[in-house]
Amino acid sequence: MGSEEEDQQSPLLTSSSQPDEIEEPLKRTGTLWTSIAYIITGVIGAGVLSLAWSVAQLGWIAGPLLMIAFAGITIVSTNLLCDCYRYPDPECGPARNRSFMEAVKYYLGEKSHKVCGVIVQESLCGTAIAYIITSASSIKAIQRSNCYHKEGHQAACDYGDTFYMLLFGLVQIVVSQIPDFHNMEWLSVVAALMSFTYSFIGFSLGVAKVIENGKIMGSITGVPASSLANKLWLVFQALGDIAFAYPYSIIVLEIQDTLKSPPPENKTMKRASKVAIFVTTFFYLCCGCFGYAAFGNDTPGNLLTGFGFYEPYWLIDFANACIVLHLVGGYQIFSQPIFAFAEGWFAKKFPNSGFVINFYTFKLPLLPGFQLNLLRLCFRTAYVISTTGIAMLFPYFNSVLGLLGALNFWPLTVYFPVEMYFVQKKIGAWTRKWIVLRTFSFVCFLVTVVGFIGSLEGLISAKLS
Repeated sequence: MGSEEEDQQSPLLTSSSQPDEIEEPLKRTGTLWTSIAYIITGVIGAGVLSLAWSVAQLGWIAGPLLMIAFAGITIVSTNLLCDCYRYPDPECGPARNRSFMEAVKYYLGEKSHKVCGVIVQESLCGTAIAYIITSASSIKAIQRSNCYHKEGHQAACDYGDTFYMLLFGLVQIVVSQIPDFHNMEWLSVVAALMSFTYSFIGFSLGVAKVIENGKIMGSITGVPASSLANKLWLVFQALGDIAFAYPYSIIVLEIQDTLKSPPPENKTMKRASKVAIFVTTFFYLCCGCFGYAAFGNDTPGNLLTGFGFYEPYWLIDFANACIVLHLVGGYQIFSQPIFAFAEGWFAKKFPNSGFVINFYTFKLPLLPGFQLNLLRLCFRTAYVISTTGIAMLFPYFNSVLGLLGALNFWPLTVYFPVEMYFVQKKIGAWTRKWIVLRTFSFVCFLVTVVGFIGSLEGLISAKLS
């Protein structure tokens, strides 16, 4: 067991047989403010670009209310998780669970750990695919923006996505071979700066457009549809898009593991979550609502690539360049845990294979040499090719984000935290708290179901059309 101040900090999404097994002591120095910064950085990303479209489908009442509701769900889920960091006492228990996967294994057993592992890996892979789609759209938007500026807003300026996806994939094949690229401190700083920059530009352009129009667009019921069924599909897909933008459950315990104590880590983390989600929700409401107010029924699926804005073209280019820079690093952040898991599995399965364990020094002129492993080269290249191929098959921004948001919302954000909390607090069946949390979990399950159905319908319809 580790002391109050020193312990081993685990890498992203890993697990061990013991919750607090020491390898190398590491001092925890995290504070309320550092954890707030980590949360905001983890939450604000590509999902913010679809929020104006989501509000447009839901209308002026349901849209903002549902964003607030998802914020509340995220806070409740985070509070439950924070109490699962230490065991048996949430404030001073000697055993620590340093990651989401580790906590699931400790509280719910090996079977749940394996199921959770599959869902987490799917979530990471799906996010990488979404990042390819978003990056390609942004690169294409830069080219279209310059075309519109030169040829006029009525010009065709049509470009495909395929080339840009292939270009992004080629960059990722190279970047994925750079040793410890995902651990470079500057990467998270750049990603945070870029995400705030393009989100703020989108928000500012929305405000400017509302002022230019001189009125607030939109309606209480949102964008009209040709039939009630089509309207329901769009509403369900909007739920999935909002779900993609909010939860950050799989990094809660890892952020909490950086905090110093006293005060107890769970109290600090709960306060940090409330502050961070309040800031994020305010920011999301501004982006989503001003985007809808600016364009009404014509609100684009992606606020910065759907060309609701044409000028100033250089600012739109800059915002989309920020998106691409953010997602180049973001792709690696979400893919590295998959690389680590697969390569670790091969190393255990084939411990004597030179293909798996041997490293070769590779050097190009004027560049420092680096270690090349054949398994790493082949697996990571195949992974990037596969995610790029899937993105090329389904290049539909809103539908893919909605599908991923819905698919991962209930299991990772609600189900596992609730079940672990039951074990941590020893809550008996049919007690008041048990009934309330079970009801909460069931309602969120319904949200996942309808969001998944609506997004899947949107994906199929877009593919068939």
